[in-house]
Amino acid sequence: MERIVFLVDMQSFYASFEKVCRTDLENKPVVVAGDPKIRSGVILAACPTAKQWGVKTAEALWEAENKCPDLVVIKPRMQAYLNASVEIASVLEMFSDEVEPYSVDEIFVEMTYSLEPFGGNPVKAAARMKRQIKRMLGVNARVGIGPTKVLAKMACDHFAKKTPEGIFTLSQDNLQQKLWPRSIGDLFGVGKRMEYHLRNMGIRTIGQLARFPLEQMKKRWGINGELLWRTAYGWDPSPVTVDTHIRRKGIGHHMTLPRDYYTWDEVKVVLRELSEEVARRARQNGYMGTTVSAGAGGHDFDFPAGFHRQKKLEDYTNDGRVIYDAAAELFHEHWDKYPLRSVGITLDQLADDTFRQLNLFHPLQDRETLNQTVDKLKERFGSGTLLYASSLTDAGQAQLRAQKIGGHYK
Repeated sequence: MERIVFLVDMQSFYASFEKVCRTDLENKPVVVAGDPKIRSGVILAACPTAKQWGVKTAEALWEAENKCPDLVVIKPRMQAYLNASVEIASVLEMFSDEVEPYSVDEIFVEMTYSLEPFGGNPVKAAARMKRQIKRMLGVNARVGIGPTKVLAKMACDHFAKKTPEGIFTLSQDNLQQKLWPRSIGDLFGVGKRMEYHLRNMGIRTIGQLARFPLEQMKKRWGINGELLWRTAYGWDPSPVTVDTHIRRKGIGHHMTLPRDYYTWDEVKVVLRELSEEVARRARQNGYMGTTVSAGAGGHDFDFPAGFHRQKKLEDYTNDGRVIYDAAAELFHEHWDKYPLRSVGITLDQLADDTFRQLNLFHPLQDRETLNQTVDKLKERFGSGTLLYASSLTDAGQAQLRAQKIGGHYK
């Protein structure tokens, strides 16, 4: 039996949800955008009416307003979108018991053994799924169908969004005809930097990558090169897993700064905040890690600067102070004092924190007790309950972040 996977994507989710909540916006061009005063005035979602004016997701708010003078701008309400996403997942669970959230507005559904009520017809099942979501939440969905998760994802992103019915199937039968002629940048897993390198190698389409000798890809890019080569053929053995957000490889936080940070005294404030937040999330999920990754981005898009490095720790940890010390060491070694506009920290190589190796030279009991106490206070009274004094300075962002989810207001 051939495997059947759906990727269900909500059309212009944030903007569409806002129009459902406010009937007075039904025929108006609506966008959801961040606050331009804190350097996040970027379009997060644009409804179809706004897109008819040429408004695009991820463009600057001022650019969108120049295109559409009557644009209705709404600040994001992330908690409401998350709640709606959970409801959508519940709708999809009526069709299959294997449902995997991929993002707030994208969900994988394993349909291989759930098509009998639809006569074994995936398109019929997808159409019923779309109608049910529309009926219960008022938003439109698109469905990509494929024998693997990666093909379902690309079917949705590159084809389903452009069909009248919002459904498209990408399989081994039409892979070469439909997917291979597309730009190499359309291949899942290829970012702008990788696209640049591949084009310099003469690889400009997905088909050219598929025909490129595998051994040369592995020699140049290692396991990542082989992964991209396999993706071009749609080969992806990964299952649809209901606990995808429970089993993790790393826990991290990335922050776009409200202004350029020039000095170490400013940078270390947000590094400490990020380290404590990463540590708290690791403890909440029952993890420790042995590798700390830190990165930074420069302020000038025309002359990009930045770094991303990692440091192996002596022992497993989920303590913010240990994570901060490692991140600070990486910054001292790799930051050339150029103005920063973004910073990020990740704790990698995770393991269960139920047991740990004791170290006679680094007693942890007092720190663990303190961390548990702080976690309980923040869980009860909010993440902004206890802060380092440095977070009260102009460089601090912890108080503002406590009011947000995913970088946007709740």
